[in-house]
Amino acid sequence: CLLFNTYLVLVSLALWTQSQIRFSLCFLLCCRFFVNRVNSYVLTNCTIENTRNITINMKVLCSQRNLESIPNDIPSKVRFLDISYNYISKIKIFDLKFLTTLKVLNMCSNIISHIDDGAFSDLVALQVLNLDENKLTCLSGHMFQGLGNLLVLTLSENYITTITRSSVQSLYSLKEAVLKINRLRDIEHVTPIFHLPNLQTLDISGNLFDSFQSSKISKSTSVRRLDVSYNTLKIFSITDNVFPDLQTLHLSYCGPHENGSMDWDIPDSHFLRNVSDLHLSHIHMSAEMMSMVLRSLNSSLVNLTLNDQVEYKLKTLVDEACHIPTLRTVHLKENNISKDMLQSCTQVTEMDLSDSDTIELSELFFRSMKYLRILSLRSNRLRSIPNVLKNLATLEVLNLSGNMISRLDCLDLDNLTRLTELYLQINYISIIEECFFQDMGALNILYLYNNKIFTLNGAFKKGLVNLESLNLKHNYLRSIEGEFENLPSLKHLDLSFNDIYLMKGAFEDLATLTTLDLSSCGILDLGKSLTALNALKTLNVSHNSMGFEDFRENNIQINPPFSNLSSLEHLVMDYQSTFYLPSDYLQGLKSLLTLSAQNFHFNSLDPETFAHTPNLISLDISKNDLSKNDFTEHSLKLFKLIPNLEKLYMSECGLPSLDFIFLVERNIFKKDNEVSLSSLPALTFLDVQGNPFSCDCSNAFFIQWAKSNSQTQVVEAYQYLCKYPKDLKGSKLLDLDTRPCFVDSGFFYYISTASLVILTLLGAFIYHLLRWQVVYAYYLFQAYLYDAKRKKHCVPYQFDAFISYNAHDEPWVKGELLPELEEGQGWKLCLHHRDFQPGKSIIDNITDAIYGSRKTISVISHRYLESEWCSREIQMASFRLFDEQKDVLILVFLEEIPDQQLSPYHRMRRLVKKSTYLSWPKAGDHTGVFWHKLRMALETKDCPAEENPILTGVEMP
Repeated sequence: CLLFNTYLVLVSLALWTQSQIRFSLCFLLCCRFFVNRVNSYVLTNCTIENTRNITINMKVLCSQRNLESIPNDIPSKVRFLDISYNYISKIKIFDLKFLTTLKVLNMCSNIISHIDDGAFSDLVALQVLNLDENKLTCLSGHMFQGLGNLLVLTLSENYITTITRSSVQSLYSLKEAVLKINRLRDIEHVTPIFHLPNLQTLDISGNLFDSFQSSKISKSTSVRRLDVSYNTLKIFSITDNVFPDLQTLHLSYCGPHENGSMDWDIPDSHFLRNVSDLHLSHIHMSAEMMSMVLRSLNSSLVNLTLNDQVEYKLKTLVDEACHIPTLRTVHLKENNISKDMLQSCTQVTEMDLSDSDTIELSELFFRSMKYLRILSLRSNRLRSIPNVLKNLATLEVLNLSGNMISRLDCLDLDNLTRLTELYLQINYISIIEECFFQDMGALNILYLYNNKIFTLNGAFKKGLVNLESLNLKHNYLRSIEGEFENLPSLKHLDLSFNDIYLMKGAFEDLATLTTLDLSSCGILDLGKSLTALNALKTLNVSHNSMGFEDFRENNIQINPPFSNLSSLEHLVMDYQSTFYLPSDYLQGLKSLLTLSAQNFHFNSLDPETFAHTPNLISLDISKNDLSKNDFTEHSLKLFKLIPNLEKLYMSECGLPSLDFIFLVERNIFKKDNEVSLSSLPALTFLDVQGNPFSCDCSNAFFIQWAKSNSQTQVVEAYQYLCKYPKDLKGSKLLDLDTRPCFVDSGFFYYISTASLVILTLLGAFIYHLLRWQVVYAYYLFQAYLYDAKRKKHCVPYQFDAFISYNAHDEPWVKGELLPELEEGQGWKLCLHHRDFQPGKSIIDNITDAIYGSRKTISVISHRYLESEWCSREIQMASFRLFDEQKDVLILVFLEEIPDQQLSPYHRMRRLVKKSTYLSWPKAGDHTGVFWHKLRMALETKDCPAEENPILTGVEMP
């Protein structure tokens, strides 16, 4: 910077012509402009989601910000943009310019009623566009121009009545279109969508169609999934082969609302030959017509949904469904199923009998289901496990959740040896017999949460050798001594929301455990309970009561609870009751990546707190009262221990200032005028919301850094409010003017060096060319000050004349001038060798002599002209002459001196040319005339009123 600015000065001085100077200055200023450009990372109204690889998958969130227009500071590299739940009414042509990398745009729940043609033209990479819940009425013009790569378009819950071909013709890559809950009345209005070449999914449910007729579509489409549910269809007619690829058809809740039924007009089953998934829940269609529907799809149907049917219709449909050889999945939720209803079914592989009033399953029914793999009996009123389930030897997944089962007995599932997933959550289970799981060697997943289990009674000691995931949260467990010793494959264990007071040897044999949740268990001390968990990756011990008093004064040592967890990567210990965090508490966590300690109730952090977690990338210490913590003493060391930190959460910590973050950077700026965090070089995300910020210079560095840095995002920075001082309370922190808080040292150095260079060059120039003029000006200034002082105090003259002469001319002065003027004529003269005051500076004596005498007689000779002091005397006398406009200077030439020899003393030459003078050589033998003229000159009275005062003297012939 210094070299650059010096170069600027030197070039400007070297280029003398005006055009050259102008060009050079413009060029150099432009260079400085480009050097100082920075890209701010903090957004005014939006937030960049804190994900890794943020530059590759940047997500900008502007949801629920009361926006009336699209923000203009959205980064151009954004991949995902969410502007939902705002008050945007119009998308203008320049609103989304330059967002060429955007892939997902969510603008749902606004009040958009108009979109300019070409508004999306720059979104060449866009794949998903969500315009749900707006006020669009018509898709017309070239609304979606430029969206050639769009794959998904959702326009649900608008007021769309028409769709023109030109509006969607550029959507040639579209695969999914959602137009549900609009005001479309005729299927012909949707024809432009149907004819898109790559369309696979079309949802037009919840509109105002009263019929669906393939003749209005006119030609074949590529649609594979069609949803026309929730329409008041009177007829569903496919008379042409327009859906050769259709696989999923949704017709649920269709039909006239009044009395009547929907007709099914499919003359050729070949038209729906590929339909494998059919939804007919609560359809207004007769049982006979529905049976005909199932028969027409007998050869392809795999999944059938018949929820919310009346009993008589359901029995007919189930009888028909059981004769479909390809059927593997049947959903019968919200039906009143009796024990005899499904006895004829033989090949169903998944059965959902949810929300039935009574479940009485006959043994004949289950014996006929030889290929059953998945059975769901969830959300019924089962009080125990039905005995008929023993016959399902091929069952792999059993869901009995949401019932009223209270105990698990040994023989309930004794034949289900192939079971891999068992869901028993949300029941009333309090007793589990030890032999219940003895034959479930293949079980991988077991959910028992939200029950009433007080004790396990060795239930997991037999059989579960392959169990990997066990969920026991929200029970009443108090002791778990050695309960999991026979679960060698267990990887995920959830014991949260229990009341565990004893964990002696609970995890000793869980060498493969990677995830453990002990949150909200009332734990007071972990002790050595986690010692054996060498493979543990994730641990949650939040919402417990692990409190530590400050034992430092008593020298009491606390055993670090995580000392053996060298593989742990994620630790959550929010909401504890500690008041002190020992410096070695995190000892052993050398692989830890994320640490969350929200509301831990500590009020200080030891500088060595993170000495054992060098790989930490995310730290959350929010909601701790750190207002009294003196960060300035050890913040540098505290953060230097975790140089890889990328995310720092310090919201609601009572911090009035964040200046401690920049402790090592105070008054030091980078070349691009940025303040950086050298102690946190990898930081990309900083959350300090909810702190009582002080709007003063203590936050100056933070404010400038938050605005200008291009690496770290300060979440919601523009929303931070001031709490202090009172006159700024409620104002925005980033609106504070920080310029008075510090001086830009770079700018200061620039000005200093530039000034130094200019002064050096100017000094050299003046010394070489104007040295005498400067000296002359200095003495003139001194004379001016003396004259002004004398006039102010009305000081009387002390001498009649001051004799200015060179020492070499002293014989003439003493031998000729002094006897004639003092002895012969009686004048009082001032001579330097006689009348100058000892001890006073020479220049002061000269000034006093000239201004203390009415006249100054300068005795001019070659020696006089060569004397520095003589030249100063005549210069000062001449200044008095022209300043006072009085006859105060008499020139007496002892020698003939040509004009050219007077050139160094230009003022004297002008005096000689404009005025008469006395010449001693010309007097010759007539000295009487010379002395007479000199007396006349001395006798000239001071007269300020004289209009043209001239130099006294007469040129001698």
